[in-house]
Amino acid sequence: MHDDLRLETLAHTKKILIKIGSAVLTGADGLDLKIINSLVAEMSELVHQGYSVVLVSSGAIASGKHRLNITGKLKSIPEKQAAAAVGQGRLMRIYSKSFEKKGIHVAQILLTLSDLTNRQRFLNIRNTLSTLMDWKVIPIINENDTVAVDEIKFGDNDNLASMIANIVEADLFINLTNIDGLYDRNPAEFKKARFIGLVSEFTDEIEAIATAETSSVGTGGMKSKVLAAKKVTAMGIPCIIAPGKKKKILTDIISGKEIGTLFLPMSDRLNSKKYWIAFTLRSRGKLIIDDGARKALLEKGKSLLPSGIIDVEGDFALGDPVSCVDSEGTAIAKGLVNFNSAEIRKIMGLKTAKIEPTLGHKDYEEVIHRDNLVITITKQNTKSKL
Repeated sequence: MHDDLRLETLAHTKKILIKIGSAVLTGADGLDLKIINSLVAEMSELVHQGYSVVLVSSGAIASGKHRLNITGKLKSIPEKQAAAAVGQGRLMRIYSKSFEKKGIHVAQILLTLSDLTNRQRFLNIRNTLSTLMDWKVIPIINENDTVAVDEIKFGDNDNLASMIANIVEADLFINLTNIDGLYDRNPAEFKKARFIGLVSEFTDEIEAIATAETSSVGTGGMKSKVLAAKKVTAMGIPCIIAPGKKKKILTDIISGKEIGTLFLPMSDRLNSKKYWIAFTLRSRGKLIIDDGARKALLEKGKSLLPSGIIDVEGDFALGDPVSCVDSEGTAIAKGLVNFNSAEIRKIMGLKTAKIEPTLGHKDYEEVIHRDNLVITITKQNTKSKL
């Protein structure tokens, strides 16, 4: 059955970001070549139909474990990195051969979080991906597990995929996993779990029902997939979480069939830079703000001035991303600061006219300009506090 809402949502789709999880790609004997070839055939058909396809693929560690006859979970980071080093080449070779049979070239791109938090490297990656898509080459992206450490890890490929969706300005994000989509509770534990086919708005309840359980070969559970959906829909990109092992899954999704969970794009969407601030950058500190500043940010769309700051946590430099937290400890916004932490400690609580006499200079009047600030609090929390 086709869904008019889905057809309308997908009507202008040209660029598709597809993320395939480890649980989809692996079987009892390591990588499931039948599933991979089936998905490759569908992605190839999409390219031949004129779509641009970008693929974020897990599976390197699982591939390496199989090649080395390792069973069970790997415990240490060096073990995971070593397995990824063995498995990534094999994974790419399988993809390359399979796509080649369909007349399509692929490109390997391995990234760490630091590649995307640096604005210049972020833009360089965007240009590279854009060129590859112009050439009808499918970029296959994975985290560079062999060098990534906790400080520069994306956490999981759901998070990585949400960032790539921003970089390529995708029209649709398809997240293929090992279950049908989102349920109101874990279907593995509750037989009466109710399937949720449509999420039109993100609420605290939607985030709360997503569990964090992972499979033996994956790092992200449903919670990470829902959070990734929240991030991309904030940029105006619809997201569909769907069962990756189902035959003709991509064809059915693009044709508008009711399959998987569709997350509609938010009406108040972020531009690419604000998305980068909100979801790619990690906060370097906190600015505790008073109720007046909170109201100015949430209700009036104002910049953050020094007069509304009552405390500063952490040490950070000019231009760093910093969270804005209200008096009750709720993070409501994140932005790039125009002063370092030591300077803000000197001018917090002061009127803008006092900045220059206090610091000896006044390059800016705002601690965070509205153009570099993103509201991060959910709609329900906003209502409850106002």
